[in-house]
Amino acid sequence: MATEQVEVTDFFQRHKPFSDLPTQELSHVASRVEIAYYKAGVPILTFGQDNDQWFVIRSGAVEVFRRDGELYNRLGEGNFFGELGIMRNRPVRFPVVALEDTLVYLIDAETFNHLFDNDEQFADFVEVEDRSRLRDSNADRKENNSLLTAKVEKLIDQLPLILPPTTTVQEAAVRMTEEGVSSVLISKEHNADNIERDNDVVIGIVTDVDIRSRLVAKGLDLSAPVTDIMTSQLTSVQSHQYVFEAMMLMLKHKVMHLPVLKKSQPIGLISHQDILRYESQNSLFVVKSIFSAQNVDELAALTGEVRGCFSRMVHEDANSQMIGSAMAVIGRSFKQRLLELAEQKFGPAPIPYCFLALGSMARDEQLIVTDQDNALVLDNRFDPQVHDEYFSALANFVCDGLDRCGYSYCTGGIMATNKKWRQPLKVWEQYFSQWVDHPTPETLLHSAIFFDLDGVWGKKVWADMLNQLIRKKAYKNSRFLACMARNALLRTPPLGFFKDFVMETDGRQTNSINMKRRGTAPIADLIRVHALSVGANGRNSFARLHDVIDAKILPPGRGVDLRDALEFIAMVRIRHQAFDLDMQREPDNDIEPEYLSDFERKNLRDAFQILSDAQKYMKYRYQPGRHL
Repeated sequence: MATEQVEVTDFFQRHKPFSDLPTQELSHVASRVEIAYYKAGVPILTFGQDNDQWFVIRSGAVEVFRRDGELYNRLGEGNFFGELGIMRNRPVRFPVVALEDTLVYLIDAETFNHLFDNDEQFADFVEVEDRSRLRDSNADRKENNSLLTAKVEKLIDQLPLILPPTTTVQEAAVRMTEEGVSSVLISKEHNADNIERDNDVVIGIVTDVDIRSRLVAKGLDLSAPVTDIMTSQLTSVQSHQYVFEAMMLMLKHKVMHLPVLKKSQPIGLISHQDILRYESQNSLFVVKSIFSAQNVDELAALTGEVRGCFSRMVHEDANSQMIGSAMAVIGRSFKQRLLELAEQKFGPAPIPYCFLALGSMARDEQLIVTDQDNALVLDNRFDPQVHDEYFSALANFVCDGLDRCGYSYCTGGIMATNKKWRQPLKVWEQYFSQWVDHPTPETLLHSAIFFDLDGVWGKKVWADMLNQLIRKKAYKNSRFLACMARNALLRTPPLGFFKDFVMETDGRQTNSINMKRRGTAPIADLIRVHALSVGANGRNSFARLHDVIDAKILPPGRGVDLRDALEFIAMVRIRHQAFDLDMQREPDNDIEPEYLSDFERKNLRDAFQILSDAQKYMKYRYQPGRHL
């Protein structure tokens, strides 16, 4: 064995996770190690970089940064970095710079993956270290300025319109109108075979403003060539540059449009409106747009903005709570604006009312794939003969509007259009009391939906009163809780006897797992039962779980494990929906495990196992007559 390999082996034997490897395996790893040296201040990994190496620090120290430049961690001898990108097959998310002169051992991705897949102790150690960093990162994540991190190519949604210099202004205007664009690039006369070798393909740009100020205002003929009015001193931007840089170029050169080049070839054209639109694709902007809408058509037109907001949050590494909350706020805003429009159309309500959001919206866990669950609580003076015509019309207007805005009708009829769910407060109080005191299979299903409720419009205090009634009636009610627990066990995680994934067999998808039905929904059901048993105030599953953990009704550590499992399963579901949107497919909840990375599959199995164990404990804890 070479001296260098002996030194590497000796070093590994002193540091985990290598110290637990069998001698033969350790020697094999040591034989494949490469050595790299970095002087102090030199970047080792940069944000967005592709990386297929695992770094183990032999000597020296490095600093790990968040992408906004904030210091995240310092690592020294025996520490490692770079594993996250390998496990998730993603570019670098945390840049690394040598703090002092640093010597590192480089282990290739193939060797790392071999160890990760075949040695449980190695995998567990790496994952625990990584998970702790991710958990800390999520807790401390601050809002980033996306202009500093997003690339210009993100703004391109179509190829640029390019015309030859012989084109007349009238012809250019016609083409711009047909394509629905406000500018056109002017290219050289060229042979298509030589375009790749031409470094100056684009010679100018013509915009709507040019046509107005340089042609119409000066009384020129429409048959004039575009070269007479084009701007020839072009300012352009490369596709790999940041949106922030593009914005600075526009401000510096006082231009409103920028050709986007990939090397020398034009691949797009962006305007200052594109930058503003991208920056404004957040929940606050969408909510503002919702309340500015003057009719249902304008609300329905915002569907793309909602999806853009969702995708952007996912790509900027927001966690499931951030995304769920933002989507729920947007959903409530649609309901509120539709109710405002309904009252404008039908007049003021004859009696007070409260419009309820139910299910995931009430829990602040709404995603892009969702249906509508809602109900109406009416004043106790409600007289069906006098008042129901108004509230029926209002309910139909709102539910039809929600469907047009992307919130499909509830297939189970849990909507205010159903007379059963359009009742005075006293009837709702009777409903809830009966469901708790005399549970049936049907009412248990209702409880799983209606016991997640939130008032979004009108007399919201009535929603608070109903929530208080639920907590009071269910608290330590062993019979009802046992029934709720048994009902919650109807949805189980997709794990077989040997912990392999059990795929869907409904005839539609034969190789998929429905992440809502088999993942997030069973966890939400389970947490709801525990929350009712301790009288928790929260509606959000994470908030409820916090109260449950504080109540110490779970075995030590199980609550934290369940929280991590919920976050991981939710994010797998969220990322899948975002990927569908990126691929211009209609998003759904069905993932195919074969397309997940080994890291994701292993962690998903672990998360489902945590859910399975939690369900077993719930079945044991909640039994009729058992003292709670």
